[in-house]
Amino acid sequence: MITANGAELCVETFGQRADPAILLLCGFGGSMDWWDEELCEQLATAGRFVIRYDYRDTGQSTSYAVGKPGYTGLDLCDDAVGVLDALGIQAAHVVGISMGGGIAQRVIIEHPERVTTLTLMSTSAITPSEVELPPPAARIAGFAPEVDWQDRDAVIDYFVAAEKVYAGSIPVDEKRIRAIAGRVFDRTADMAAGQTNHGILEDGGEPVRRDGLARIGVPVLVIHGTEDPLFPLPHGEALAAAIPRARLMVVDGLGHQMPPPEVWPVVVPALAEISEQGAL
Repeated sequence: MITANGAELCVETFGQRADPAILLLCGFGGSMDWWDEELCEQLATAGRFVIRYDYRDTGQSTSYAVGKPGYTGLDLCDDAVGVLDALGIQAAHVVGISMGGGIAQRVIIEHPERVTTLTLMSTSAITPSEVELPPPAARIAGFAPEVDWQDRDAVIDYFVAAEKVYAGSIPVDEKRIRAIAGRVFDRTADMAAGQTNHGILEDGGEPVRRDGLARIGVPVLVIHGTEDPLFPLPHGEALAAAIPRARLMVVDGLGHQMPPPEVWPVVVPALAEISEQGAL
């Protein structure tokens, strides 16, 4: 547990502190558990110091009343920097997925000196797009089940159902998702808080400049699935086009989901390769 930006955050690291640091930022309402431990170990074996942590209202980090988050979107950005401060890390290779990709973009815009390279997965630009982008697939809008967030079995069933809705054509390993969801439930003080509060946050701070992404000066990797139903592939293509030095890596069959083991053989080397650049 660390204190960062006025909150208590739960942090876990893998690998040797002397190695280049990779900071992993999860998606909406996601605790660190969704960054698979084996994936983190593979990155550590590749010579990286891997950092994952629980956002506010997730896992063992500070929790707030449902519907009353005592923080803003900008605070989540500053929390990421606070994690680096607490670990004594000057700058890191920042990897953000979905909402975490939005946070990662905000981190490099607000604190460019703290980001060595940037990887954005299954996400969209936080600045207005110059092209019209497709909306989410119809099945996303239709997925709104009522969940008793205090019922462990119901919560696990919800995450399995959500994985199937958001996944692409890569088969969902239900046993694996059930195991992760169970750990998430067991570690989280209030499941309803993260699943509610992250969706109602005020942005906080000054609006991001329209040219914010164009001013990014570090190597950037955009990883996007061909079958992402929330942010269809044109979102990833537009994001990569908006950032100088950005490279787009398209993953066949991947939906809007944490990288399943089937894609680790391409995702892990890609993360290892980009984190070779500008290594501190």
